[in-house]
Amino acid sequence: MKSITISALLFAAGMFAAPAAPPLEFPAPSPACTVKQRVGLTDIEIVYSRPGVKDRQIFGGLVPYGEVWRTGANQATKIVFSTPVKFNGADVPAGTYGLFTIPGENEWTVILNKVPEQWGGYQYDAKKDLVRVKTTPVTIAEHVETLMIDFNDIRDESAVLDLIWENTLVPVKIEVELAGKLVPQIESTMAGPGDKKPYYQAAMFYYDHGLDLQKALKWIDAAVAERETFYIVHLKAKILAKLGEKEGAIAAAKRSSELALKAEGPKSGYIKMNNDLIARLNG
Repeated sequence: MKSITISALLFAAGMFAAPAAPPLEFPAPSPACTVKQRVGLTDIEIVYSRPGVKDRQIFGGLVPYGEVWRTGANQATKIVFSTPVKFNGADVPAGTYGLFTIPGENEWTVILNKVPEQWGGYQYDAKKDLVRVKTTPVTIAEHVETLMIDFNDIRDESAVLDLIWENTLVPVKIEVELAGKLVPQIESTMAGPGDKKPYYQAAMFYYDHGLDLQKALKWIDAAVAERETFYIVHLKAKILAKLGEKEGAIAAAKRSSELALKAEGPKSGYIKMNNDLIARLNG
């Protein structure tokens, strides 16, 4: 009986014991970061750690010139492409790669290595490089305290990957195949059965990429017949202008402005764009 009582007391004490303290955590000196960007129909992901300057000389100091750098801290920086790309002009298949660099005062070498999972650059093997490309660093006035990898100048078929730290920006152009893949799909869809089709999107793609403007005009007319909005009619005005049909383009631009005034008011940006188009046609 005594042993049962002691056991019961111990059990009860356990029920009311203080919960275990959470594990002790400290902030990472170089926090991890993931950057995702879609370019055209290609998904690009970069995983890296972001060191800070912290009153140190970076390039030519902490990061020596002429030596392979992990392009970040901790794990080597990793880049993933969902489709084949051109990396500063070099053909790169879809896949996951280690992103290494060799900084220089006047020229950088940017490397895609076939081994993405490695700590730093300590086991880096140049024999496993897929491509090496050259690029020219740019000195910027702004001081960037924390390493940043970002995408800029994003177009349907290209973007610029910028490596930015301290007062240095290193650009790498990435190009993707889009029209060659998308045009056959557009043609198949637009020639297929059914009335509900992406007329506006197809017309815009053909206009933006300098493709068959007569088809673009046919599709934009169908889009207007479905739903006459200021932005759809504005695209029609641009297509007509590009085809050299001045009077039709001006009439469409004026109609677009009428619709924009009703929908958005006198401050609508489309009113200015239509006026600018009319001025160019009359110039």
